[in-house]
Amino acid sequence: MTDDFLDRFSGKGVPRIGGPPVANPRLRDPVGLQCLWDGPLALDANEVQKALRDYHPEMAEATAELLEVPPPEKTPPHGIEPTLLGLLAWDRHVVKLVGFNTPMPAEAVEACVRPAHFAAEYKARAYQHQSHVMLYYVGYDHDPLEQYVAVAACAGAIAYFGASFVLNETGHTAVPAAVLHPHEEDAGDILRALRNFPLPFLYCGFVKLEVEGVPGVWMRTYGCHRFGLPDLAFHAPGHEYGATTFELFGNLLAYLQRTGHHFAPGHTFQIDDTTFFRLRARTLEEWYLASEGSMLIAERIRPEEANR
Repeated sequence: MTDDFLDRFSGKGVPRIGGPPVANPRLRDPVGLQCLWDGPLALDANEVQKALRDYHPEMAEATAELLEVPPPEKTPPHGIEPTLLGLLAWDRHVVKLVGFNTPMPAEAVEACVRPAHFAAEYKARAYQHQSHVMLYYVGYDHDPLEQYVAVAACAGAIAYFGASFVLNETGHTAVPAAVLHPHEEDAGDILRALRNFPLPFLYCGFVKLEVEGVPGVWMRTYGCHRFGLPDLAFHAPGHEYGATTFELFGNLLAYLQRTGHHFAPGHTFQIDDTTFFRLRARTLEEWYLASEGSMLIAERIRPEEANR
């Protein structure tokens, strides 16, 4: 049984309808989320499976397999080894779970929690976490949004067993785990709510940067390349522009995702009768706007400059 699970966890085998889940070996750089626990991990396969099935009707046949990993005989060079492996699956979705009874590397947590949009006391709690779980999409849906929704659903389900925060290391962002629980305003359809998250909320990230020697505040996204979209940036006069810039980026990314259109340097767009922007590429001096994909910077222009 153990060997069979490890083979399927590693992507060996042929997935069959009604058969046990097999990780997709073709996904070389899967999307993922990370969950932080205040205390030690305590996950039971039967309880996790029940939580998945209760999470949404689409997941009524979900399965959960967990395997405890014995401690290594010798301390590994990097000092961190997983204590738990798992496969969570339903329909065409498979999510790989890797659990650690140790904190997540501090630098990675800092990059996600510091720019997160929740109170300082909660950030302190996140920094003091004791264990963590990493979730990776290894299923067979090609849509990156559906991949993220599946992983977020798993994070929301296992969060009932003690997870306090959910991070997106690629997106440099974090949210309280309870955000991914079903709520009354979801009208019984939490998966629809997850599908309708603004991309910069969790699946990508929205970060404000104060750069030494540069007045104002840079606001930018991370991780949009996962969707085949450009990262976006705007140089704002102050932090008070955060909410409107977040909304602007969310609307622009949703438009690109919905229509399949593309933005390029030199393109202009209009927000209302008086608000116009032009997009440009970043300069070499703007190293703080580096992106794993492309980066486009939105700059305000006068109405008469649009479409030139």
